[in-house]
Amino acid sequence: MPTLLVPGVLRAESGGESRLDVAADGTLRAVFEEVAQRWPRLERRIRDEQGVLRRYVNVYVDGEDCRRSGGLETPVEAGAEIQVLPSVAGG
Repeated sequence: MPTLLVPGVLRAESGGESRLDVAADGTLRAVFEEVAQRWPRLERRIRDEQGVLRRYVNVYVDGEDCRRSGGLETPVEAGAEIQVLPSVAGG
């Protein structure tokens, strides 16, 4: 069962949880489809209306940037850790 690690800035959308166990595996797309069903507010912060990762959100599967390893088709195995990191802007 993969685990989605939720950063502090997104925890309001996950019911305050920092770690979410998801049953879906296979691809990152399958994981986010389950997230959309169980935590729709969180999923809307990660993907846009077309289901594409928002450009300001970085996603890592077991430490690998998914944009370099297949995007939403990145393989996700049972036990994988998926880290979501929204970019922080400021000055």
